[in-house]
Amino acid sequence: MSVELEMLVWVSTLTLFMWVPYILSAMVNDGLIASFKWQGDEKQRFIWAERAKRAHYNAIENLIPFAAIVIVAHLAEISNDATAAAATAYFWIRAIHYVFYTVGISYIRSPAFMLSWLAQICIVYQIISH
Repeated sequence: MSVELEMLVWVSTLTLFMWVPYILSAMVNDGLIASFKWQGDEKQRFIWAERAKRAHYNAIENLIPFAAIVIVAHLAEISNDATAAAATAYFWIRAIHYVFYTVGISYIRSPAFMLSWLAQICIVYQIISH
């Protein structure tokens, strides 16, 4: 398996587990049973849990184009040092983005988002210049 596909698997796995912190927060905040049903009158959530939820949504939104780009590169048999480095960087930067989004440090979160976007652009460039 190429590095790019491996990173796609890791990014997908990371995204699969991003819901856990904010659901655990709901269980602590609302109680186990109440957290499993929507009542429309939820208690006030912890601010960090709301940020974790938004970070998860952001990760899902960015996973779709990353997956498409990596799959196109794979099908076109485009895999080189640049695409491997960009895919690896994307994984680590998205992990950093999630952590700093959740803790509310925007001066790291925002550059991390931009760097993850640039990592995708790097792979796109390799595809279109091939």
